[in-house]
This record gives sequence, structure tokens and C-alpha cells, in this order.
Amino acid sequence: MAADTTDIDDIREQARRWLADDPDPVSRDELTAVLDGLPASAPELADRFAGPLTFGTAGLRGPLRAGPNGMNLAVVTQAAAGLVTWLAAQGGTGPLVIGYDARHGSRQFAERTAQVATGAGRPALLLPRPLPTPVLAYAVRHLGGVAGVMVTASHNPPQDNGYKVYLGAELGGELGAGAQIVPPADAGIEAAIRSVGPLAQVPLGEPGQVLGDDLVASYVERATAVIDPDGPRDLTVAYTPLHGVGAAVLTAAFARAGFPTPGVVPDQAEPDPAFPTVSFPNPEEPGAVDRLIALADSTGADLAIANDPDADRCAVVVRDDRDGWRMLRGDEVGVLLADHLMRRGVTGLYATTIVSSSLLRAMCAARGLPYDETLTGFKWIVRAGGGSAPLVFGYEEALGYCVAPEHVRDKDGITAALTVAELAAGLKAQGRSLTDRLDELAAEFGVHHTDQLSARVDDLRVIADAMARIRAVTPATLLGQPVDSVRDLLPESDVVILRTAVARVVIRPSGTEPKLKAYLEVVEPVVDGDVRTARSRAASAVAALRAEVSAALGL
Repeated sequence: MAADTTDIDDIREQARRWLADDPDPVSRDELTAVLDGLPASAPELADRFAGPLTFGTAGLRGPLRAGPNGMNLAVVTQAAAGLVTWLAAQGGTGPLVIGYDARHGSRQFAERTAQVATGAGRPALLLPRPLPTPVLAYAVRHLGGVAGVMVTASHNPPQDNGYKVYLGAELGGELGAGAQIVPPADAGIEAAIRSVGPLAQVPLGEPGQVLGDDLVASYVERATAVIDPDGPRDLTVAYTPLHGVGAAVLTAAFARAGFPTPGVVPDQAEPDPAFPTVSFPNPEEPGAVDRLIALADSTGADLAIANDPDADRCAVVVRDDRDGWRMLRGDEVGVLLADHLMRRGVTGLYATTIVSSSLLRAMCAARGLPYDETLTGFKWIVRAGGGSAPLVFGYEEALGYCVAPEHVRDKDGITAALTVAELAAGLKAQGRSLTDRLDELAAEFGVHHTDQLSARVDDLRVIADAMARIRAVTPATLLGQPVDSVRDLLPESDVVILRTAVARVVIRPSGTEPKLKAYLEVVEPVVDGDVRTARSRAASAVAALRAEVSAALGL
């Protein structure tokens, strides 16, 4: 009992020191209420002080709450101070460009970042309103920023927020100009953050320069340049931004490109940080696009498109004669976009990640195009090939696509939506559809059926135990065939890859959520042009593979 009392006293003292340094009266009141609830509130207080949010290659991301293990004004002030200190130490010149979405706290965190930058003598350029992440990534390149900050938690739950950092050409190099940071920059920024002294001593300057709408117009103009100006435009599209910030920019881009304005799900059209109509603001989650499908049905849409809340991802829902409306997997959209660009004669490097379908590799091999695959994340995809050939397209299976790396060196749900619309309109003019093109690719390269086993956990030890289990007791067979390749990417990355002659399994913890993920793929040849039967066999095989992998992981 004495030890418990000592622990509570220690955490109480940490909380009091935090309160003395917290610049936000709202979070001070919040933390004071938790302190007043002791001893009953001890577990919550301990969680808030379990350690600071760590700044990594994804920046910061966590729940909005007072204390070092949360997103709040104190944590953001410290992060911004560490970032500008690191930029100065690297000799970086130029402005810091700052964007934000419509989540709780996003604007306040963006404005505080601008004040910290100007207080350190560095110009700060603030995007004019809540805007998609790809607009910020574009602005860093377009405006010659030394770095960029995007305040967003993307598709995380409503109670979260985050802080992503991009580097300009000066510090990011040619491949990383306008891209998210990679090591060792993340460790350097983290060290600078931990070296920040009392927040009262961090100088705060002017609010910075708020940019005009001409920046957004410039982004839209460049976005529409990725498609053929003379292609077919007869296409009816239903769209949802899932209560995020994508609607105004996407509809403007479609209008400028000459497409009919998409119909937008009415009760999801405006930004709302509560995300009231979805249980989880991620188009991949069950039920997230139900309203979109209803709108598509009622308007006779040719296809339906969803962005995630910060509009860097793009989900595509198609009408399937066999199954009704269905969402295409990220791998399906990825290969459709790649194939479309190849047919348009776009040459250069095509890239994806180790967890994506192997179909893109087969397509590049057959068509004589350079190919590379990377660790997960667009920070790696945009650096694929190490400059051996110019990157022209990259995708990851989690609905992220980069169709114009010289425009936005990151995933971009707006330009991806435009390119999907271009492809769909062209096929419609021929009396065909996206699913028809997928069948063509299957007939040529075999059915590459992918799926995912995803387990969300409350205790991160469950993930660690599962990874330890698969390393200690690796399956000797999968689907009755020997596992002929086992690849463990430690220490570079916590990933295990298993392969048989026709199957592949990639197992890793999520980098942004408390999830364990296993990415499954089975390749099934198409016999006598019978794609439907091959798809059925592949789906059955993947279902069996899912059960085997789940058992092997102890889930």
C-alpha cells in the first residue's frame, strides 16, 4: 500500500509541475479536475503521465487531453519550439508553412506553431482555412518552405489530433522535397523537443502571414493538369468527405476539370469534428460509406468516391452486377490507376509497399517499366528507387495514391479522385466499367486477391505477444503448401513476411493505431478466361488463410 501511495504522490507532483508550465487555462482546469478526483482517478492520471508522446516519422498523434501523453497546447508549443530549433541548427532557411484540418484544437495548434516560428525569427505562412493535407504538401513545394506542419489526425477517432512534419527541398533533398520526414530527422527533432526548457521562456511572435485563396486555386489548377483535358467527361459521381475538409477542394477540382459537380452526401458535407454520422471516420470501416451508397443509388451514379477527413486518401465504390455496390480494395484502385497511367504512356518508376499486392510488380515486369517496393508509408514511397528513375506513380493498399509526384509528394485523395473519374469516364464512353478493366488485368496476370486481418487492441502487449509468437513458432505450411520463405525485417522494421508458392502474408503492428495487421494475398491463375471462377477460388483460399494466420497469431 505504501508503494501505491508513493506512486500516486510522484504522479501528483508531476501533474503539479505540468500545471505550472501549461499555457492553456482550459487544459489546466481539466487536469485539476483529474487531480481532485484522486485516489479514484489515479489510473487515468498515471496514463496521462505514462510518458510523453514520441515524435517519430509520423510526427505526433494522440488523444486530446491535458498532460504529456496527449495532444494539447503545451505539447504543441514544445514540439513547435523543438522543430524550429532543429531547423535553425540544420541551417535551413525559408518560411515554415502550416496547415490544419477541422478537428478539435487544430486551428489553435496551427496558430501557436506560427507564433513559435515567428518568435524564433522565422517567417510563418498559415493556410487560409481548414484544408486537405495534400494542399499543405503542395504548398511546401510551391512556396519554397523550409518545412511544413499539418495539424491533423487523418482518419483517427474524433478525440484524437496529430502533428505531421514535411521538409522542403533544402533539407529534404530532391526526393524528399515536400515529403514527410524520415530518419534521422525524426530523432533529431525529438531530441530538440526534449531539450526545450520551460514553456514560459519560449518566445511567441506575431501570428504569421495568413495565405490567400490564390494558393488553393493554384493547387486546384495543378491538380486538374494531371488528367487529359480532352477526355470524356460524362460521369455521374456521388461523393462524401466524411465530415472532413475535402468537399470544397474536390468539387472545385471536378468543376475546373470539366466534370459534372459530384453529388455530396448532405449530412456529411460540412466539416464536423464530432463525425456524428459514422462510428469511425475512416472509409474502410464497416458502415462508413452507407450514406454514400444510398446517395449513389438514388442519383443513378456511375461510381461513388469518399475521402477520409483530411482528404489524403481516396475510397472508390463501384456498382457490381454480382454484388451490388462494393468498395474497391486499395490494391484494386492502385493497379487500376497504374494501368491507366501506363496506357497513357507515362514512363518512369512505379512503386508500392511490401504490404501491397504483388500485381503491380508483375505489370511493370511485363511492360518493361522500373518498379520498387518500400516499407509502409508515403515517406518511403516517394523516395522509392533512390533516384534511379523518376517516380511517376506510387500507392499503398490503405487507400493512398500519388498520381503526380511533382505536384504533391505524398498521397493525395483529390488528384486520385480526378484520375479515377478520368478512367471511369473513358471506360463508360466505351460501354465498360472499372470492374471490366479489373477482369482484363486478372485474365492477363491472374487473380491477385488481397485481404487484411486487423485486430484493434486496448493493451499494446497483445500486439507484442503476437509478434513474438509468430517469430517463435512460425507456421511450416499455409493452405497446405510449405512456407518456403520467412523474412524478418527487424531491427529496421517490426515486420514478418511469410511466402508460399501462391500465398503471401505480411504481419506488422500499425504505425498510427493500436492495431495488429496481417496483409494476405493469394494468386490464382485464370483458366480458359474464366475470371469469375478464379476469383471464387481465390476468395475461398484467402478466407482459409485468414483463419490459419489468426490461429498462428493467437488472436
